Formats: sequence, C-alpha cells, structure tokens
Amino acid sequence: MACIKVELLRQNRKAGATLFAMNKITQTALYRQALINYAKKNGVTKAAIHYRTYRQYVYRWMKRYDGTLKSLEDRSHRPHSHPNQHRPEEIKLIDDLRRRNPNAGLVVFWVKLKQRGYSRSISGLYRFLKKRNQMAVKLPNPKYVPKPYEQMSYPGQRVQIDVKFVPASCLAGEAAIDGGYYQFTFIDEYSRFRYLEAFKDHSSYSAAQFIRNCAKKFPFIIECVQTDNGSEFTTRMNNSKTARPTYFQKALAELGIHHKLIRVFTPRHNGKVERSHRKDNEYFYASHRFYSFEDYRKQLAVWQRKYNDFPMRPLNWRSPKQVLTTFGAD
Repeated sequence: MACIKVELLRQNRKAGATLFAMNKITQTALYRQALINYAKKNGVTKAAIHYRTYRQYVYRWMKRYDGTLKSLEDRSHRPHSHPNQHRPEEIKLIDDLRRRNPNAGLVVFWVKLKQRGYSRSISGLYRFLKKRNQMAVKLPNPKYVPKPYEQMSYPGQRVQIDVKFVPASCLAGEAAIDGGYYQFTFIDEYSRFRYLEAFKDHSSYSAAQFIRNCAKKFPFIIECVQTDNGSEFTTRMNNSKTARPTYFQKALAELGIHHKLIRVFTPRHNGKVERSHRKDNEYFYASHRFYSFEDYRKQLAVWQRKYNDFPMRPLNWRSPKQVLTTFGAD
C-alpha cells in the first residue's frame, strides 16, 4: 500500500511540473497578447512604457502575431549551424572510409582518417559518428567449440601423470629448510583412481621411480600414459637436435606402456589431473602444514585414501575405489 502511495505521489509531482511549464508558456503568451492589444489601441510607445519594455520588443511580437497564442510562444534556441562543424569534404572522407571499413573501431578509424588529412580530435569524431549512427559494426565473436573428449572403456586404458609443486606457505620447521617438495600424481581416466607420491625433486629419475610404483599399486594393466612436455617426462622441448629418451621414457618402455604427449602449452588436454590438483589446493594444501618430509608423506597418503573413497558425480556417485572393485561385475 505504501509503494502505491509513493508511486501516485511521484506521478502527481511529474504531472504538476509539466502543468507548471505549460502554464508558464501560456502566461508568457498571454502577456505578449495583452501587450500587442494595448499597442494597437494606444500606440507602441505607450505600450512599451506601460509594460516596462522597449519598442523593438513590441514591434517584433506584433510582426510575428497571427491571432493565435501559438505564434507568441518562444521558438527553439538551437543554432542552425556551428562555426566548427565538419566541412563537406570531411564528411565525404568519413563516409567513404566508413563504407570501406565498417568494422574499424573508433581509434583505428580516427588514425586512418588522420593519415588522409583529417584534423579533428577523436572526441569530435566520436560525437559526429554517434549523431549519424556510423559507429563500428561489431562482428560476432567466434566461440571456441571443444572437440568431444574420448571416453575410456576400462581401467588402465589411459592414465594422466603430472607434477605439483607443494606451496611454500605449507612448509614449516625442517620442511621450510629442505628447499621444497613435489607431489607426483597418477590418475586413471576411467575410474578417477589416484596414486600420489611425495618427492624432494622432480627429475626424470624420480618420474621413472614413480611410474614403476604406479604399475605395482594400480590393480590393472596400464596401456597408455599421458603427460605434458615437462623436462621430467621428455626432452621434446630441448634445443638439442639429438633428443635422447629420459629415464621416465625408458621406464615406460621396460613396462610396455605407450607414452602420449599433449600439445605444447595446452594444459587443458591433461584436464583430469589438472582438475584434481585444484582440488588438492582447495581441500588439502589450504588447511595443512608440513614440518618434515616424512610428515608430508604421511599426510599425503591420508589425503589419497580420502580422495579414492569419496563418491563423485561423473562416476554416478560412486567412489574411484568402488568403480575399480565393481568393474568386472558391471
């Protein structure tokens, strides 16, 4: 009810302001009409003295008066032209250039005009284009359409491996002196099962040791390992022409596992392990502190068990361990 009253009051005020403006215009016109009628009866000089104005004012409105109050109202004061308005040759230049460059932005368009002798400011050009509805026509932005990701059919068909640097803010005491720890992550694309291991470096030797431990811990045969182009996995990014296989690649060859490298500078192709690292940041590293390498290794093992026992939406609310356990029965 209060809202209705406020709205009615606002409308009444608006109507009152409009009525006041109309009354003001009407009163001015009536004043001029009375002035003209008095001048016709008593002369212009007496009318000017009586109404306290000058004779040129009386003559001007007598000349304009046609018998209606409308003719005695003020006309628009807007100027018909401006001393600094665009010249015809400038308008032609703008029209021709806009026709050839309909999608050029304001700055680019202004620079092109300047190169052809245009001397106006960019703000003046903006007002001119805005007035004539000649602003740039923006083309639709082409959206990235990702290709459908290949879904795995069984555990071990393809796994992803990556390395995560342990945040320095999580290290305290002896751990802060050691110089940094690294989390090697193994995740199976089919079951989302993860195996995590702590290392003091991220060398190719550590990566080789990690994949051998993964082959022992994972209950299925690993057919393909997908990694990024880090130096611990490959020498693909090295400048040397004779690239040699790393310890990690030699370990893969011994185990009979195919190695797949993702496109350079495209971490989204390793999306599952990257997404799991974001979960590590949010739910593990944000709330834990490590005082030694052994302490970090134990806490990481606890976090790994929690992750593998937690139900996930992509797995129809089953945990990774449940998916592996019931794989043969499905």
